[in-house]
Parts: sequence; structure tokens; C-alpha cells
Amino acid sequence: MNNSADQWNRREFSRGVALAGAAGLLGLGPEQVLAESPPETTTLKLQRPVTTLPGVCVAPQLVAEDLLKAEGFTDIRYVATGTSQRSRGLAGGEIDLTMGFVGTWIKQVDAGDPIVILTGVHVGCFQLFASERIRTILDLKGKTIGVTELGSSRHVFLVSLLSYVGLNPSKDVTLVTQPPAESVNLFAAGKLDAYQAFAEEVEELRARQIGHVIMSSTEERPWSRYFCCMLAGNREFVRKHPIATKRAVRAILKASSVCALEPERVTRLLIDRKFTTAQYEYVRNTIQSLPYTKWREYEPEDTVRFYALRLHEIGMIKSTPTTIIGQATDWRFLNELKKELKG
Repeated sequence: MNNSADQWNRREFSRGVALAGAAGLLGLGPEQVLAESPPETTTLKLQRPVTTLPGVCVAPQLVAEDLLKAEGFTDIRYVATGTSQRSRGLAGGEIDLTMGFVGTWIKQVDAGDPIVILTGVHVGCFQLFASERIRTILDLKGKTIGVTELGSSRHVFLVSLLSYVGLNPSKDVTLVTQPPAESVNLFAAGKLDAYQAFAEEVEELRARQIGHVIMSSTEERPWSRYFCCMLAGNREFVRKHPIATKRAVRAILKASSVCALEPERVTRLLIDRKFTTAQYEYVRNTIQSLPYTKWREYEPEDTVRFYALRLHEIGMIKSTPTTIIGQATDWRFLNELKKELKG
């Protein structure tokens, strides 16, 4: 047979082999994986962003399927949700593991949701764009800022940022909530003074020359020293399936390193598997811009402490950083994998 579906499957197979091969260069080989105890479950449920919304920063879990299969998972399910549905799904067990913004996980833990943070994955994602007359974050006092949705990752990040520089997010600025596409249009039309952009939106704003960046969490300290996306799991899943959890974390961290090594291959995989409808250049540039190997260098507990302190100071959470860390972090898998994955 030589039809288009067969050709597509061959392309997918070749990319999967190449992805797994690249990951093999990063440390633990398949023969070592096979020598370990098998996972307690061969089913794994991961989140995928809604296709029409930005979110390719979670590429490691989206392109890890072949690596997860090598770890013994035979039934890998991707659950399409937005931010709020993802949070509920992880807490409720509809999703087993997923990447997401650390501030969102902290809010969930404070609310009593049964989740556990397992590792940091990468830095970056957020860039704050402003109109030409605004030069610094402090210039935003009395201005309007688009955040798309209260409680979203970009909203939680923005209030952390504003409070860090001394602004009161509930009094000093006006937050405007509209869907991403509408928010971008409002910002382009001058009806917003600033817009909290996220992931591939950053590339779109740059390409359309809308506004200018006054803060990049990928490049500017202290934000560039802390993780944005961290991998969290449903507490019961992690408790019942420690071997499966470690194997899944390993596959996603390997995929994270592949994102750093082969951004173009990863971009094509995301598009071919219909995980995004964004333009190729936007996706590729996003993948290339994110520091996907920082999980080897940074201590995830520092990130949780930093953001928990920000959110506690502004009253968004009641729990102290010490309580959050004690109740909802488990670094044992990461600590083992740092020793195993020596790439």
C-alpha cells in the first residue's frame, strides 16, 4: 500500500524511533528500563491543551508517547481540557499526571485538592507586553491588563509579578478577562494597556509587532531562576503506582531534553498529531526559546517556596510555603532520575 495514511504512519513511526533514539543518548537505555520492575498499571492519562488555545510549552508530555511505550505503558490517553478543567481533572483522577504552572498547583493544594508536585520541567512561558507609553511594570498602576481568565495560570503569574514590585493587584490595576484571541485584538486596538502573553502567543505578538515586552520570565531574574511548568500527579495515582509514576516522570523528562535538542522535530510532531493549530514558526520559536533542561540544574522546592510566598503575601492562599512543601511535594522520583539520567 502507498496511500497517504500509510505514508503518514511511516513518518510518525520514523519520528517516534528518532525521538526515542535521541532520548537514549540522554542516559538510561532501554535494556536498563526492562531490567526494572514493570509499572503497576499500563494505562496513563495525560492532559492535552485545547487545540485553539496556547499551550505548546507542555510539549514534553505531548511528544513523550513513544518514550512512555518504552517504559511499559500500552494505553496512553490524552484528555483535552482548558486550564480550569485540567485542574479539576487532576484532582478528580480523570488525569493521572500533567504539566502546569506551579502557581496553579499551589492554589489547588491550598484548597485541599489531592495533588502532588513531582518535578520542575522548564522555565519561561510568560511575557508581559505593554503599549509604547508604558516602559516598566510600575507604570501599569491605574492601567488595564488583559489576563483572559481569573484563576488561569497567566492571572496567577501576573498577580505574583505585580505584588513582587510593590503593586496591589486588586487595587492598582484593572484586570480584563476576555478569551485569548479577543484579548489580543483589544490590545492591538489600544483598548488594553498591557497583555499577559503566554507560550506561542508571544511569537504572534512579536510577528504582528503589537506592543513591546516589559518583562520576560524566560530571561529576567528572579523569574528566570524558577520553574514555570512543573509536573504534578493525582495523589492517589502516585501512592498506588510509584513504579509507574517514576517511569512516566522519566519519559517526560527525557522528552523535555529532546525538546531542547531537536525543536524542529518536536514542532513537526506537535503539528502532525494535531496538538496545536498555531503556525509552524510560532511553535518552533516557542520550543526553541524555553530552557527545557533546567530540571537538571534547579531545585524545584525553591520554586514552590518562591511562588507560595508571593501568593501567601497577597492573600491568594492561606497556607504557608512550608505547609505547601510538606503536604504536596514528592521529590524522590526526581532525585533518583537525576542520578540515572547523566546526559
